Amino acid sequence: MKVAVIGGGAAGFFAAIHAKENFPQAEVTIFEKSKKLLAKVKVSGGGRCNVTNGCTSITELSKAYPRGEKKMRKAFGVFNTKHTMEWFEKRGIELTIQDDNCVFPVSQNSQTIIDCFLNETRRLGVVVKTESPVIGLKPLETGEIQLDFRGDNSAVFDKVIVATGGSPKRQGLDWLADLGHEIEEPVPSLFTFNMPHENVKELMGIVVEKTITKIQGTKLKSDGPLLITHWGMSGPSILKLSAFGARILSEMDYKFKIQVNWVNIQNINLVEEELLRLVDEHGQKQIASIRPYYIPDRLWRFLIEKAKLEPTKKWNELGKKGINKIVNILTNDIYDVQGKTTFKEEFVTCGGISLNSIDFKTMESRVCKNLYFTGELMDVDGITGGYNFQAAWTTAFIAGKLQESL
Repeated sequence: MKVAVIGGGAAGFFAAIHAKENFPQAEVTIFEKSKKLLAKVKVSGGGRCNVTNGCTSITELSKAYPRGEKKMRKAFGVFNTKHTMEWFEKRGIELTIQDDNCVFPVSQNSQTIIDCFLNETRRLGVVVKTESPVIGLKPLETGEIQLDFRGDNSAVFDKVIVATGGSPKRQGLDWLADLGHEIEEPVPSLFTFNMPHENVKELMGIVVEKTITKIQGTKLKSDGPLLITHWGMSGPSILKLSAFGARILSEMDYKFKIQVNWVNIQNINLVEEELLRLVDEHGQKQIASIRPYYIPDRLWRFLIEKAKLEPTKKWNELGKKGINKIVNILTNDIYDVQGKTTFKEEFVTCGGISLNSIDFKTMESRVCKNLYFTGELMDVDGITGGYNFQAAWTTAFIAGKLQESL
């Protein structure tokens, strides 16, 4: 049996390794269009490679996928985060689970994961060809699939696994649409918010660990750490909003208002009680010197000024009006977003091959026999925290079984 895997990224390598393990006599070849293998693995997690998430509840795990939640829940019954960790550890890769549940190699170096994959392909005899773009794919009457390469070269395979990753533009998927696959329009997911007109950018580098964020005029809501950057806002709370709101925010042309609750408390009466306690205990002190909820000092001073309060004013001089201003700025601080920033190396797309075109039990195409899909090429994407790699490992593991749909 001859098996071709198109794409030398995370999903491609994992699928090829499992195809060869399941069919040791098969000839398995990875075709990568560029010179680089496993490029996204290299840059993931700031070069440390966030291989998966420590969440072991399949129900909870599947909620991290704005697109594909139900399908992934079933797929995780076959291969999930526990299996991923066992797989790497069996191959001598020690892993560590951080407080935020992100899983990294103990080495804190993505090269450890890359070397693991390269060693596995060598050990198993998987052929890896770089600078080998596939420019055409043609199903034959025999059930085999012909792949066309540059220079009028072509080869015929019994099974083909497509693992080309997310395509930022629809035309990158035309070759699969031409075969009859439904395509969900690709739009960016996992991006940061640009705030060119907001002074909050001057506080770049500040992280607030627990926030609630909302997009005005929508039901979109998120929570978690928020990072202020030199272009606006990022961090898990923002990235989650961008993932769940990928289509909505695209339709808004990335121009909207964001509401930030800096204290992670929705009940404003509780916030008011806390401020009145500060008035009782620190009435004679200046408001700038006593920070409620341990808000970072620079951010607290910024918020006081934004609420048009004098930093030198004493707590017991605030009065009802002053307390209300602080409650409002802490729980409903509003910023104007004008655009997004996506990181080219780590971009994630919402959209791709519609899940209607794929049998998720086998990852086989519903319109082209012996053709399989895996990874981000499909309309499945997760929030930040190792979930996108987990989707790659899970779908690649299933695709690598090379089972035919019933």
